[in-house]
Amino acid sequence: MAQPIISVRNLHKWYSGVHALRGVTLDFAPNEAVGLVGDNGAGKSTLINILSGAQTASEGEISVEGQPVNIANPRDAMDLGIETIYQYNSMVPTMSIARNLFIGREPMKFSLLGLGVMDRKKMADESVKAIADVDLHLRSPDALVGELSGGQRQGVAIARAMHFKSKVMILDEPTNHLAVKETGKVIGFVRSLKELNITGIFISHNIHHVFDCCDRIVAMARGEIVLDKRTDDTSMDEILDVL
Repeated sequence: MAQPIISVRNLHKWYSGVHALRGVTLDFAPNEAVGLVGDNGAGKSTLINILSGAQTASEGEISVEGQPVNIANPRDAMDLGIETIYQYNSMVPTMSIARNLFIGREPMKFSLLGLGVMDRKKMADESVKAIADVDLHLRSPDALVGELSGGQRQGVAIARAMHFKSKVMILDEPTNHLAVKETGKVIGFVRSLKELNITGIFISHNIHHVFDCCDRIVAMARGEIVLDKRTDDTSMDEILDVL
């Protein structure tokens, strides 16, 4: 097996006496799509929040490409090539597609002491290319994200991760509240990640969607990993039995 892109060892997380993660040890290989499944409270969100820098672990170690890392905040995660697309808040609806694609990483014409003027033309030009690269056909990079459908918003979020050469893309319930056609497009995005040398971590309550696009399935229950198998080596019945 190739060196894991991310390794977690003996990860624990407590919330005011609640043991949310209980010694989780897990590897994510390069260029694979991993489905992370489990009921509410299973520990899925806690694990991805730690990997994305939204929370910190109480105990345990995280390595990226074999090097121990400290992910203290979302910027640390992004600098390590870990991009997270959340179900609800990955996009700012009152801002344009271009602004959303570059949010927090805006190119500047010039800057002084942290203040400067954004290079809006560069943002617009690169947004058009990034959106085309994920086969989205949107009329203008200046259109407000709030005017897009749910599937189009997820597409812009994925275009952002691809544009900034992310090594790992975490997708948190990306098919929730989407129509059938849009769901199919997002599942197609997840399938295509390995062709772009990106490891995908796909969190979903819908086991059918996970089987459609993931190489491997990890099931969690009560803060622990209760199943970790290649998709071809397991079944929906087996997964439902352990949850």
